[in-house]
Order: sequence, then structure tokens, then C-alpha cells
Amino acid sequence: MMAVLELAPPATARRRMFRPEDRILVTIGLFGSLALAIALPLALMFIWSIADGWQPPHVLPQVYTASRWASVLSDQGLLQAMATSLGIAFTVTFATALIALPTAWAMARFPFRLKRLVEIFILAPVIIPGLVVAVGIGQVFLALGLAYSVAGVIIVQIVGTLPLMIRLMTATLETIPDELIHAARSLGAGTVGIVAHIILPLAVPGLLAGGLMSFIGSFEEFDKSFIVGAPVVQTLPIKLYMYLDPYSMQLPLAAIVSFILLLPALIVFIIAGRILRDDLMAAGMGKI
Repeated sequence: MMAVLELAPPATARRRMFRPEDRILVTIGLFGSLALAIALPLALMFIWSIADGWQPPHVLPQVYTASRWASVLSDQGLLQAMATSLGIAFTVTFATALIALPTAWAMARFPFRLKRLVEIFILAPVIIPGLVVAVGIGQVFLALGLAYSVAGVIIVQIVGTLPLMIRLMTATLETIPDELIHAARSLGAGTVGIVAHIILPLAVPGLLAGGLMSFIGSFEEFDKSFIVGAPVVQTLPIKLYMYLDPYSMQLPLAAIVSFILLLPALIVFIIAGRILRDDLMAAGMGKI
């Protein structure tokens, strides 16, 4: 009589269920990380902005004052720097979109030789450190007479914002079906009509996402603006650097300028969050 051997199936580890206690721990960890990364630095900056002297061993300032806020907000030089930064940022954003749209269309719709090499060339300003790019362009601008001018700062900032804008727009335009364009042409639509009624509306997610990134990148740009424009062209980041100079460090004033520097970026993000739906933002940024 043959004995029948029954082989038990190998024991497999059960998948660990996500318990409510785990959810609480994850939530605490997430908010704790956000507090350390964002809330704590902002709180310290705010305390510095209203502190009238803050030296060790005191954990908190002994005297508080709002006089520095009043003096900074009435400083004509600072207000002029903010106006310059906003004007440059809007100009850079518009010019970047104007250049990126036809370039991205060519990259997305027309196959050609050495396309990969062209993509690497477009991304070169992002790959190479910004300081190196600024020094090289600054030497050229000195010879062309564009150094220490608003036009020079705008051009050098476009060099930095253009690669990301082209990448976002290329990813967006690649999603437009060829059949849609062919159908429009078969119905008698011309090039202008196709661009106005098909390409541009479908390119809105990429334009808005790229425009948001370009505006923030331009408004907060320092190294290229400093090398090409300073000391003639004064932007907010350059003003902030002057307050952080080791020989005349003014931390309260630097904290106030940092808050002012964050304000336009925060407003842009809030507006974009109300205008852009989640699916539109994902369409514009999903294929970077």
C-alpha cells in the first residue's frame, strides 16, 4: 500500500492591512515634515522681521517692533526693485511662451534626424549650472552692450526658463491627435483656424503650467540677474542678497524682503489652483 504524501503549500506572508493607527501615524509624519520644512522657517523669518535685537542665550526676542516693516514698505528703492522684478517676470513669461510654442510644435509633430541631440541642446541651460551660464553670457553681453540693462536681464532669464517651457509644451502637444487636425483640414480649415481653434485651446494646460513655472523662476532668479544686471538693474533677489552681505548683514530686513519675495509666488499659485482643474494641471505636467 503506497503512502500518499500530502505536500502542504508553502506559507505565504499575508499582506499587512493598512490599519487606522497606521493612517494616524502617516498623517502625523506628513504634517510634521511639512511643519519642519515650511512652517518653522516661515515662523523664524516672521520673528526676525519683528524682533528688535535677538541674541543668545534668549530663545525668543525680548523686544518686538513693527517699525522695520513700515520703513521697508516705504523704501522707494525696494518698491522700485519689486516693480522691476514683476515687469521682468511678466515679460520673460510672455516671451518664453512665444518662443516655446512653435519650437515645441516642431519637436512634437515633425520627426527629423538628430532630434535627440536637439533635445539635449535645449536642456543644456538646465544641465549646466546657472552661474556658469550667466558668466558665459555676461561676457558676450559686455561685448554687445547688453550688460547692466533690463533687456540683458530679460534675455538671460529667458535662457533659463525656455527649456522647461519647451519640455512642458512638447509633452502637451504630443497628446493632440493627428486625426483631429486632418479632419479640420478636410473640412476646409486653414492654418490660422487650426491654430486658433484646435492647437491653442488644447495647449492651454501646458501654457498655464509652463507660464506658472516661468514666472516664478524669473521672479526669484538671482545668479543670472546679478551677473548680467547688477548693480544697475536691481531686482528683489539682488536686494535680498545685499541685506545678507556678511559685512553688513541685516537679518530683520532680509526676513521682510523674503516675505515680500514669497508673496507674488503665493498669489500666482492660488490663482492657478482656482483656474486649473487637477486634470488640466496633470495634462500639462504629467510628461515632463
